Amino acid sequence: MTQNVFYSNGKLLLSAEYLVLDGAKALAVPTVFGQSLKVEYTNQPIVEWASLDSDGSVWYNVHFSVSEIIENKTKAQDAVTKKLIEILHHAHKLSAVVLQNHKGFKVETKLSFPKNWGLGTSSTLINNIAQWFGVNAFELLDASFGGSGYDIACAQNNSPIIYEKINKKPFITPVAFNPTFKENLFFVYLNQKQNSTNAIASYKNHQHKAIKYMPQINAITALMQNATSGKEFGKLMQEHEVILSHILESETVKEQLFPDFNGFIKSLGAWGGDFIMVASKENPKEYFKQKGFDTFLTYAKMVKTFQL
Repeated sequence: MTQNVFYSNGKLLLSAEYLVLDGAKALAVPTVFGQSLKVEYTNQPIVEWASLDSDGSVWYNVHFSVSEIIENKTKAQDAVTKKLIEILHHAHKLSAVVLQNHKGFKVETKLSFPKNWGLGTSSTLINNIAQWFGVNAFELLDASFGGSGYDIACAQNNSPIIYEKINKKPFITPVAFNPTFKENLFFVYLNQKQNSTNAIASYKNHQHKAIKYMPQINAITALMQNATSGKEFGKLMQEHEVILSHILESETVKEQLFPDFNGFIKSLGAWGGDFIMVASKENPKEYFKQKGFDTFLTYAKMVKTFQL
């Protein structure tokens, strides 16, 4: 039985959250964690799909016909299946070769991070399906979930990147971001996953205020990339948080949850959930544990080894 395996990196957006949608330059890094997709070709015009979480448990399991993909029609009532068929339909529209050449498929996806972490369950899936169908992952993203596309860029690159969208087209520059102070950078999970689609919709209400801050965010991204100390990097994190606080009319995560913390804290991606980045002289694991936040990763455990 013929089999193919595809893999995509997870992602973290270190700067320009929200504003990356409007063309700001963003510093983003691929994570150690990601998602694989294994395809076995079968003789029945059926797709058997199983999605596994990082502990090996099956969190999603479904069967549907290949014709449902081609027609983008299904009797399934659940939103996950409808969205999956829609994604596969758009992939088929971009290239019909896969469904023309094979009758059916047995597909297994497997995350190497817990799916509630927000490191790119959807973006890694999109990029893996794009690899499988041999299509442009950014086009597939636009046709399905939308968004800036920085997460697709991280899925495809094994080094930190500067990402920006110019005239709706992605521009990706691999960069030598490998901070000498990385032992002072940490990532803490806030125990709740943010819905990126909802967060983007909310940002649209404040979007008109964002444009004037674009030059400052671009400058912070450049300075972050070239920072030489944890203190310098931390101050840039803080400056970034203040700007986004003005735009979103919301307190920073430090003001909300960690006002007594002796160090710097920055939201990553959609505010209010997923991971925060922490810059601290001392390892602050115990501080966050006492606050009820047990998922704590060092920079080396989270960010993919630097390769250019």
